[in-house]
Amino acid sequence: MSGLKTLLKRFQSECETSDRHEDPALRSRYYKSMHGAAYSAVLDLFSSSEYDVISESKERGEITVRKNGTPRLFIVATVITVRPLETAVDFKVSADKGKIFGTYTVLKAQIGHYYGRLDSRMTKVK
Repeated sequence: MSGLKTLLKRFQSECETSDRHEDPALRSRYYKSMHGAAYSAVLDLFSSSEYDVISESKERGEITVRKNGTPRLFIVATVITVRPLETAVDFKVSADKGKIFGTYTVLKAQIGHYYGRLDSRMTKVK
């Protein structure tokens, strides 16, 4: 049954991080930062020409982005203040079109790329 679950997961068209995700690579990341600084760092991830920021709300801590090119992705980044000087960052990434061999691994790698860039700019808490 586990093998079938793994195979079916490979063909999912969205990937999301959360606090209690079964995959450690897809757990929420916490940074030692004020909300404004973390929000700006996440917004800077999408400053290149391949990204179109569709909407952003600093009050809600949400940034909605479309990634052009291959693969075309729809990204929702959420920045939440947990405590003073502790901010959580989550991503939800979905693909417009599927691939023959599945898109889940591509989406997971994209989230890993974003977290890697944030890890180099901010100090992790957990």
